[in-house]
Amino acid sequence: MTEQRAQVGVGLIVIKGNKVLLGRRKGSHGAGEYAGAGGHLEYMEPFEQTAIRELAEEAGPGLKVTKPEFLCLNNLTEYAPKHYVDIAMVSKWISGEPRVMEPDKLESWDWYDIDNLPSPLFNVIDNYITAYKTGQKYFEN
Repeated sequence: MTEQRAQVGVGLIVIKGNKVLLGRRKGSHGAGEYAGAGGHLEYMEPFEQTAIRELAEEAGPGLKVTKPEFLCLNNLTEYAPKHYVDIAMVSKWISGEPRVMEPDKLESWDWYDIDNLPSPLFNVIDNYITAYKTGQKYFEN
């Protein structure tokens, strides 16, 4: 029997005025749900670098954002048997528009009003928005 362990994921939301960039997921866990860019933390990689790498891989290198800042931490168990320690980051939009770079993993990107988000949301996105608005830093899902 193989030992099960939590994995580390880094998620990024990009804010443009009163809008947030979300994409509709395909495949894997959370299919059909809206989420920001994100993925696995690589060995010895800084969180900020993971966020920027994943954004470029998923939304294209033409999308420019500010240096990601820590937003909140989530203990994500809703998609069991997968278990993630989710490190949320936030950036502000500078320029460019997102493009779907991984059509096998994502249907579309769009900017959504932060107070009127699409449904269904990937489990931690509500926490990201709450953290952004209130400063709360930890969520147990």
